[in-house]
Amino acid sequence: MPVRVWPRAPKIVVKNYRPEIDGLRSIAVLSVVLYHAQINIFNAQPFKGGFIGVDIFFVISGYLITSIILRELIEKGSFSFKSFYQRRIRRILPALIFVMLVSIPFSWIYIYPLDLIEYSESILYSLGFGSNFYFHYSGLEYGSPESLLKPFLHTWSLSVEEQYYVLFPIILFAVFRYFRKSLFYFLLLSFIVSLVLADWGSKNYPSSTFYFLHARIWELICGSLIAYFEIKLGKRSQNKILSQLLPGLGIFLIFSSIFYFDSKVFHPSFYTLIPVIGVALILWFTNEEGVVKKILSNKILVGIGLISYSLYLWHYPIFSFCKNLEILFNNNFGKLILIIIAFILSIFSYYFIEQPARRIKSFKIVFSTLVTSVLIIIFYNVAILLNDGFLNRVKVQNYQEKHTYTYLTQNGSACFGREYDNLCKFGSQKKEIILLGDSQLASIAFDLHARTKLNYTFVPITRPGYFHLRDVRLLNKNTKKIVSEYDVTRKNIDKLLLKSEDNIIIIGGATSLYLYNKRIEDRAAHWDYIFVDKVSLKYDQSSIEKAFVNFVEDLSKNNEVILLYPIPEIGVNLQKKKFENMIRIFNYEYSTFFKQNKEVINLFDAINNPKIHKVYSYKAFCNEKTNLCATHDDNNFFFFDGYHPSLEGARMINNLIMKKIDLLDNN
Repeated sequence: MPVRVWPRAPKIVVKNYRPEIDGLRSIAVLSVVLYHAQINIFNAQPFKGGFIGVDIFFVISGYLITSIILRELIEKGSFSFKSFYQRRIRRILPALIFVMLVSIPFSWIYIYPLDLIEYSESILYSLGFGSNFYFHYSGLEYGSPESLLKPFLHTWSLSVEEQYYVLFPIILFAVFRYFRKSLFYFLLLSFIVSLVLADWGSKNYPSSTFYFLHARIWELICGSLIAYFEIKLGKRSQNKILSQLLPGLGIFLIFSSIFYFDSKVFHPSFYTLIPVIGVALILWFTNEEGVVKKILSNKILVGIGLISYSLYLWHYPIFSFCKNLEILFNNNFGKLILIIIAFILSIFSYYFIEQPARRIKSFKIVFSTLVTSVLIIIFYNVAILLNDGFLNRVKVQNYQEKHTYTYLTQNGSACFGREYDNLCKFGSQKKEIILLGDSQLASIAFDLHARTKLNYTFVPITRPGYFHLRDVRLLNKNTKKIVSEYDVTRKNIDKLLLKSEDNIIIIGGATSLYLYNKRIEDRAAHWDYIFVDKVSLKYDQSSIEKAFVNFVEDLSKNNEVILLYPIPEIGVNLQKKKFENMIRIFNYEYSTFFKQNKEVINLFDAINNPKIHKVYSYKAFCNEKTNLCATHDDNNFFFFDGYHPSLEGARMINNLIMKKIDLLDNN
């Protein structure tokens, strides 16, 4: 006997297929594709809010999944989890696995070792429905210039949906079975709590809020609430006036978000209600006679909606590989070609992968094929990780090793992340060399450790985007709030530095960025933070300079301090030219370097203290007389991207550092 969710529940007469939903999917996927394509029109990106396409998908998913579950519970009095998860597997995995398999030869040929390791890690996490966790904990900011270099970054949203598919049916079934009368209140409370957490988290913990399910569940629950009322009432809105007006308002809200949202908008947050409400209005108020219904049910939009999942899967790896290779992604025409290629591949995978996977009657055939394919993918990517990206397959010698980067912990211990050779141990009987700075200093750590490990204890305190200053605060330029995590990290580091006596402390990094907000090609605009005076909470150059000088002077009371002058940032990724036959000559002028770093050079020059020593790292590359800075020779690149020295570049810098260390030992 069917289980009733409500007394005298009306017979369900709602149509299962709604073509306007596929029309909505087409808007969602096109907005995401155009956003990732970074289309420029008159030096502006009109689709800068296209990332909200993912939010549209979430609302639709919540609506459809809840409809499936509730209808089955009401009509059959039971729910088959086995059947549900089999359908999800058929829907999601075949196309995803196919795209991963196709990417393998391209990754082997065109991705460099360090990037290949990250590629393999992201794929393995994605197979485990956890790539959103991977990208959050790797510190990758969605929408940053580096993000498009990660071929499977877009799988973070699939992981969120997959986590929802795993958890939500179980929870909904339990609430339906044991707390049936409270189902609406459960959904409403979940919606409110998640939305509040999202709004608060977007201002205080933007990365975890963006990537994690707890801040996205309200979007999915919004769709669930629509399904709830649709099934309870047996129909959607029948008001003719509202059905004519409100879907149009929904379209307006969605497109307003696409065109006017940008990276500075807190997201997901209360602002995200704008497109989410837009989707809800369309789902609830569209009817057969409405204009919006007819537009969204257009054959072209429906067709794009049908291939939207494949298009979402294909477009990002295509963009990423081409951006890595620096082909076709340099102008709008090239990007249009890439979008067309993505469409062609999507149509192919829809008809020859997605559809057959759904239609094959035997699930065993589908499952065994998927298992075989997954094992191939796992074998390949585990081999990549175990062999450090297969360094020898790359023609360019001395590529940056996997272990170049180490990261600073925030819980008081010395280092965290990819530790190597126990570098992060303090309190040794040997004299310590402490490396204090950002990813630029992490880039020289591997070679410097190799040179100093016999006579010193090497302690790298390095982290991407971190610069240690006292008597200042770090401000998020978007939120206008003080970054409390920086204060915690600084206190933990200070605890370590206060224990340091008679050691050598090397300080450096992208100093012009942190002290003067200057970087090549206006790259400072991509750094969302700024140091401010601790009293006025405003940027004041003199107070920031004073804080730096005081900090260095304080360290020099008990230690020898080495100031590492700025390392050139050439702004061009030479190694992405891929292999020796694709390298073009690149000239980086000293005048360009000096323009960016003159304030830092002047500040360092003005510091005079017998225990503060100076290493002019840029002189390893730059000749002021010829006005040129060397970026490579016949055998090596000196920079593995536009902003960090390669292992060979690190050796050139460390040659200068070791001369200074030898002088200190002899004095």
